[in-house]
Amino acid sequence: MTTVSIPAGWPATEEEARAVQDELRADVVLDRPGPPPGTGHVTGVDVAYDDERDVVAAAAVVLDAASLDVVAEATAVGRISFPYVPGLLAFREIPTVLAALEALPCPPGLVVCDGYGLAHPRRFGLASHLGVLTGLPTIGVAKNPFVFAYDEPDAPRGSASPLLAGDEEVGRALRTRAGVKPVFVSVGHRVDLDGACAHTLALTPRFRLPETTRRADSLCREALQEATIRHRPTSA
Repeated sequence: MTTVSIPAGWPATEEEARAVQDELRADVVLDRPGPPPGTGHVTGVDVAYDDERDVVAAAAVVLDAASLDVVAEATAVGRISFPYVPGLLAFREIPTVLAALEALPCPPGLVVCDGYGLAHPRRFGLASHLGVLTGLPTIGVAKNPFVFAYDEPDAPRGSASPLLAGDEEVGRALRTRAGVKPVFVSVGHRVDLDGACAHTLALTPRFRLPETTRRADSLCREALQEATIRHRPTSA
């Protein structure tokens, strides 16, 4: 497990964080198909917090995209690097997520975030932010639609409907299990929306959420528990 410090110069205010988003958003690439689904590696990243103890844990889990078997995994823990502000959650997560990715012994391939990319009020969620900083292809697969509108997709698996900000399609509501609530897919960086949805379906052979998210969620919770136990004061 890697221990992470808050980077020097990391934004400390909402104004500073929004300025960083404005600067980096211009570098997002939206018009590339990305790697073919079911090939190479695909990596899930996720984080867990203990705000009381000021600890955040991140996990990166690499799967073989064809078999969905785990190839490698890494975790990182650190201090929470930004207060909770809707729309700026990436600034709480990026330092530990980057450290977990850097600790992997193999290339991550496509990175799947439990959150948003273009489907973000400022069009620059965690998946886009992470993609621009690393240069990796990234997508966001979220559990809820955030602030955006959508019509329910048809019931069969694979059905989709646009996730809309007014008339702008910022992602898709995608049915990964027949008759089960959809997930909300958006482009992060270097993957187009059709590709992002195809990857999501390839990663959900049995459950609503991608295997990448399921594995990373479990691992970051374990890492957080280990870190908080280690830092818990002992009684005299």
